[in-house]
Parts: sequence; structure tokens; C-alpha cells
Amino acid sequence: MSNQRFTSVWDAIEDTPEEAENMKLRSALMAALKNHITHTGMSQAQAAKLFGATQPRVSDLMRGKINLFGLDALVNMSAAAGLHIEMRIREVA
Repeated sequence: MSNQRFTSVWDAIEDTPEEAENMKLRSALMAALKNHITHTGMSQAQAAKLFGATQPRVSDLMRGKINLFGLDALVNMSAAAGLHIEMRIREVA
């Protein structure tokens, strides 16, 4: 058994660094959207209308089904929700 440590669960479970970075971004966007929906008291139907999506799609978002969402869709939903996304890029240590 390895005692290897990872900075993120995605680093540990994804096959490549590229996949891990993609999952980190997707999970951050999903968490922000879920938090926004919860804190505004918006129903899933209201969120779906705002996002231009279906209620079952919002349900998938709220249930954390990350494999069903790409970065483009999550960025579009975030913008529709009025969320501002900032990105920071740095060299790997």
C-alpha cells in the first residue's frame, strides 16, 4: 500500500493530470451553482428556466452528477445565474 499524498481527490482518482484539472473546475462550478440555488431559495423549476435547461437537468446538478456536465454547460449556467467566474493559472510547483 502506498502512502502517496494528493492535494485533491481528483488528483488521486483520475488517470491523467488533465482529467484531474477538468474535474476540479467542474466540481467547483457545480458547488457554486448548487450553493446559489440553495441560498436564493430558488426551486429547481425556477433554476431550470433561468439556465435554459430542464428541471431533471437541474436535479442532476443538485445531486452532484458531475459526469453529466461539461465545462461549457456549467460556465453557461453560472453566467445565466449572474455568477462571475474568475480563473487563476499558475505554474505547477
